[in-house]
Amino acid sequence: MSRRQLPLLHRCFCTSTAPIVRRRDGTSAPINKLRGFIEYERNPEPYRPPAERLTDYLEINSKHDPLELKRQAARCMDCGTPFCQTHTGCPINNLIPEFNNLVFTEQWKAAYINLSSTNNFPEFTGRVCPAPCEGSCVAGLVDKAVTIKNMEYSIIDRAWAEGWVVPQPPSIRSGKKVAVVGSGPAGLAAADELNKKYGHQVTVIERAAKPGGLLTYGIPNMKLDKDTVERRLKLMEAEGVAFLCNTTVAEDSSDLLLSYDAVVLATGSTVPNDLPIPGRQLNGIVFAMEFLTKNQQRLFASDDAKRSLLKSKYDGSFIDAEGKNVIVIGGGDTGTDCIGTSLRHGCKTLTNFELFPKPPDERAPSNPWPAWPRIFRTDYGHEEAQHHFGSDPRSYSILSREFIGDGDGNLKAVKTVNINVGKDGRFQEVAGSEKEWPAELVVLAMGFRHTEHAVTKGLGIELDGRNNAKANTSDFRTTTPGVFAAGDCRRGQSLVVWAINEGRGAAASCDRYLRGPTDW
Repeated sequence: MSRRQLPLLHRCFCTSTAPIVRRRDGTSAPINKLRGFIEYERNPEPYRPPAERLTDYLEINSKHDPLELKRQAARCMDCGTPFCQTHTGCPINNLIPEFNNLVFTEQWKAAYINLSSTNNFPEFTGRVCPAPCEGSCVAGLVDKAVTIKNMEYSIIDRAWAEGWVVPQPPSIRSGKKVAVVGSGPAGLAAADELNKKYGHQVTVIERAAKPGGLLTYGIPNMKLDKDTVERRLKLMEAEGVAFLCNTTVAEDSSDLLLSYDAVVLATGSTVPNDLPIPGRQLNGIVFAMEFLTKNQQRLFASDDAKRSLLKSKYDGSFIDAEGKNVIVIGGGDTGTDCIGTSLRHGCKTLTNFELFPKPPDERAPSNPWPAWPRIFRTDYGHEEAQHHFGSDPRSYSILSREFIGDGDGNLKAVKTVNINVGKDGRFQEVAGSEKEWPAELVVLAMGFRHTEHAVTKGLGIELDGRNNAKANTSDFRTTTPGVFAAGDCRRGQSLVVWAINEGRGAAASCDRYLRGPTDW
């Protein structure tokens, strides 16, 4: 910055015409960007009150007013080396200090252009991403991190509201056709890039009735409203992407390479971790994705259901938690989503088993910045359970040993034992800690093992040591020429933002292949 610019900078940040806000010490003053990270406390956008949001499936988010967003943007330190947007933070390298400063200077449209240059779907990540960028925020070394996720959410929602997000079909078409198998975040990112940026004709093939994959069926409506997903899908269609739903790519999928010039595989990681203990065959033990997907299908069957918790006419074996003792086994985002869904059903009791000990409130010495902080957090589902039942639903260091039936093939209880982690890192059972927990419904939310193999087998793709499609991150090529793999089907279970990263990378590699560089 030149000396000539400094007086202007001083006037921008320090004159009395700037909005007046309260500092940490309770005094009032114009918003000060130069000292924002010192003078203003982190204030993330709140959720709607639990008593209100438990009565519907509407999104849980509330919004700050523009003045508070400006103050939160002022907390960004504009670091010389912004770890938030490097490999330690944001997987898609969002230009975080830049869009924070644009929000502070009220250049919202420029902030949207900045954000969309690196992120195809900020309305998704702004709602569901756990924000690894905030774990790497330099302000987090001495204070609480900047509210980066909230800023992203606010920028894209304002862009939609102002009409800045419009179809941008490519001006030139390459004449090449690409099939993207799977319409989750990796597949959608690959399709968006291949179509809009590179000009190829893209068809997204999806076995479900609606596109979106995890975004549509696996993430509950209260965290990501499906109108938000559909809005983006319609935009992509207007830009030229074709969606072919209710279509299964089976083991005879080699004909895809006869119909298309290239294929991007983005089928996700959909084989769940099971719990093969005695009694597993009993009725009432279900996988998390089955539970969440069927609930979402029920909401699709009735436009009013998400607003009033109405029981819709959906007849697809809806898994109902109403009046039941529910146990969710497994933490993480999926476990939290199962907690929130069970509460909205009207469960009798709710318990969440976690295998590991309760995390510390602050970073442990073995978990230094800028690594992701493994600390105790309370998410929306835990907060709702606390409100409804009066206590946190989580029980830590719990090992499930047996499912107990009622004599008629139905689940009645779960037998557990407490465990400790020994010095060698192995689990050790605590003598005399056996317990039976009443349960008519157990939801297994323990993550996923690998991708399903029907498509990889049909395309002749080799698997890696974890049973995922074998491909690297330098070019995302599989062992079958012309076929690329991205997202969870390649890297294993991960975050939506990593899926977008891989979809973008696979699209760039696929484009190079289609254009015929000499090094392929």
